[in-house]
Amino acid sequence: MTSMAPTRTEPDLSYLLDHTSHVLRTRMAAALGEIGLTARMHCVLVHALEEERTQAQLAEIGDMDKTTMVVTVDALEKAGLAGRRPSATDRRARIIAVTEAGAEVAHRSQEIVDGVHESALASLPDDEREVLLRALNRLATGHLEAPVESPTPARRARQRG
Repeated sequence: MTSMAPTRTEPDLSYLLDHTSHVLRTRMAAALGEIGLTARMHCVLVHALEEERTQAQLAEIGDMDKTTMVVTVDALEKAGLAGRRPSATDRRARIIAVTEAGAEVAHRSQEIVDGVHESALASLPDDEREVLLRALNRLATGHLEAPVESPTPARRARQRG
């Protein structure tokens, strides 16, 4: 019986990007889990240390919905790594302030994140690593910079709990 499936004319870019991204996220989760953080917690700590940011701004940077952001900041507060305080410029907004302990953890978690990235990139020869990074940066700042509107929005890859 002859296959009725269409013939692929291009490599499956979606699979390649989704699969490698998923595996990288699992490695990141495992590595950050060793110090009691999630990738979201790391993201909030690092970006809150860069400059004074509201909870809403940090949610946007971390691509988190409101509920996920609240849960993440609650966990950081419970761990003594960050807290909420009113903004000096907008009394309705809450600033996420990183504690001294949180700053120490953020520096450690950044070392971990950098190590996971370095490990992945080190699996490639130097010339291929440079080409990959250049190409991905070009896609991320060019053709694939922003999602397009669709009547049936694409869902992000599901994370296992």
